Order: sequence, then structure tokens, then C-alpha cells
Amino acid sequence: MVSKPHGGKLVKRLMSEKAKERTLEEKNSYIRISISERAALDLENIAYGIYSPLDGFLREDDLISVLNDMHLSDGLAWTIPIVLDVNEGNINFTEGDEILLCYNELPIAKMDVDNIYKYNKKEYAQKVFKTTDINHPGVANTYKMGDYLIGGDIKLINEIPNKFSKYTLRPEDTRKLFKKNTWKTIVAFQTRNVPHLGHEYLQKSALTFVDGLFINPVLGKKKKGDYKDEVILKAYETLFKHYYPKDSAVLATVRYEMRYAGPREAIHHAIMRKNFGCTHFIVGRDHAGVGNYYGPYEAQEIFKNFPDLGITPMFFKEFFYCKKCKGIVNEKICPHPMEDREYFSGTKIRNMIVEGKEPPEYFMRKEVYETIMSFENPFVGDE
Repeated sequence: MVSKPHGGKLVKRLMSEKAKERTLEEKNSYIRISISERAALDLENIAYGIYSPLDGFLREDDLISVLNDMHLSDGLAWTIPIVLDVNEGNINFTEGDEILLCYNELPIAKMDVDNIYKYNKKEYAQKVFKTTDINHPGVANTYKMGDYLIGGDIKLINEIPNKFSKYTLRPEDTRKLFKKNTWKTIVAFQTRNVPHLGHEYLQKSALTFVDGLFINPVLGKKKKGDYKDEVILKAYETLFKHYYPKDSAVLATVRYEMRYAGPREAIHHAIMRKNFGCTHFIVGRDHAGVGNYYGPYEAQEIFKNFPDLGITPMFFKEFFYCKKCKGIVNEKICPHPMEDREYFSGTKIRNMIVEGKEPPEYFMRKEVYETIMSFENPFVGDE
């Protein structure tokens, strides 16, 4: 059966049209604070139940519990702090106040301020990212945060502009779609890249054991050299058209800023897909990792500590092309030495595309390559 939401109930924190109209009319009577794009996306994910059971930003007791025990204070598994930071100079409100959270002057949500509290950034970074190295992007972002956090329930007023709304499905939508497709078991795959053959073999290996596949690309902040969101989506559409059985897979996006927290974030990603209704979640090599901060399969090992998560992880070793096997395999099924193996390297494939060279057929589907090349500038920062 489609999985139950985390905590048992799908959260919905949307302001009614009537309340929204009244709030916007009275907006000048509220204290307003400006929030980051990440916070705005987190608000959206809270409001639509992607972060169920959260109904707002973490209060201090929950943050302490998440940092120390990877569970909320009520004992439910939760590994990534969803918090709202603020600088001391911007705290012109008190606990018990209602405030408006604004992004680029647009009111995004109303928040009941239950809690205003200090936290230790170094401890936060060490617990979440297992390092205090400023070169880790998650640590760097933590040190840039305000010195105070505010916790409390929210109600969503507006969403930030979404140019990929046609690819957007909420947990309420996916659950209806899975039911319509009569899928009882659904495996989710998270991606931030165009698909190469390694991804395809990973997805199809998992699909062998379930009714449906949910490809869920993460859209959000990207660094120079990453593939543009529209390129990733078109590449997957091409792959679906030519290489996936009809009605066996669904493509829908989620707007979320990666934390690069490795093992902890792997659990968080699984919980998000559980809320979409998925029963299984693919965890590959170095999931949500960056640099050399985590072991290659550490994100798989952490699931041993969460036997009652309510979504089944599917673990795979890294796929590669073996010249002796003459096919795509992984170390679990291939006995041949390293010199016979060609690993899927995103950097290598990207360099080929930059040079206008078609990757070998065992690296990337010809149709996917042609789709990427149909864009004048497929990479961020190349305009």
C-alpha cells in the first residue's frame, strides 16, 4: 500500500482565501521580517506536507532533540533541522506575536512566534554535518546564519514564482496519482543531474521489484557548471519517451535546497518521499554527500538506526561499464579488476558535452545527449 505520511497525518498549512485577503489588507499592522529563498522553499514544503509532521519551524526542544538524537522531542524520527534564523537586530517582536515572513517584499506566510532562542553554530554544524570545516557548504551556510532561531506554526499565504509548475506535484497529488495507477509499491529516486546509463540501470533495477517509479528531481539553488533545471527535466522526458514502459514511471519536481549533510540528509530525503506516498527509496553511493566528508556507503549504513522509518531503503553499489562483462554491472556482480571498469563520471560526461563530443553509448543514451545539445547553453553560468 501507498505509505502513510510521516507521523500518520499529511500536514496542510494553507491560508484560506478569505483569511489571506484579510491578512494582506492588514499587512501594515504586522511586524514583517525578510527571509531567504531556502526559508521560503521550506515554508512551501511545510505547508504542503512534504515535511510532515512539521507544522512550522522547529522550537528549541525539537532542535535539541534532532541534533542529539535524530528524533523530534515526541520520539518521531527527524534528522535535518528545519529552522528560521534571524539576527538580533531584527528581533522587534516577542514570543506570542504573529508576524509576516516576506521574500523579496512578498508576504509568504504568517507565523505564530512560540519560541525565540540562541543556539551554538559550531555544535549545530558538527552534529548535522559531522564537521566544522568551513569548506563544507552546509557548514559555511550555518556560520552565515543569524544568531537566533524562531520557532512556531505557520500558514502559507503565497508561493515564490515557479516556472516549472507543470512538473510540480504535491503529496496530495502524487497519492491520488499512485492510487489511480493502482500502484501499491512505489520507489523514489532523487536526482540533481541529467540521466546517464548508471542512473537508468539503478532506477530500472529498483523498478523490477515494485509497481512504479517516482523520479523526483530537486530544483533549487545551483552552482556554476551544474545543468540547468530545464535541461534535466527535458533529458528525463526524453528518457521516459524512449526507454521506459508507459505508465511505469512518474516525473515530478520538488523545490528544496540541498544541505549536503550526507547520512542525515539521506534519512530526510526518504521521509520526504514517504510523505509523497512512496514505499521505497533508492540510496546509492555517497547520497547527499560532498567532497570527502562521508564514507561512500555511510548514507546506507545509517538506515540501520531507523528500522521503523516507514519507508524501505533500497541499497545499490555503484554501477559501471565492464569491458569483460560487456555491460553495465556493479561490484556485487562483476569479478573483474579495476582496469576493466569504466565508471560513470559526471565530470567526464560534462567535459565531453562541453567539447561537443557524444559520450559512448554505454555512458549516455544518444537521445538524451541530443536533447542536452539542443540547448544553446545547458549549464548554469554559461550565458
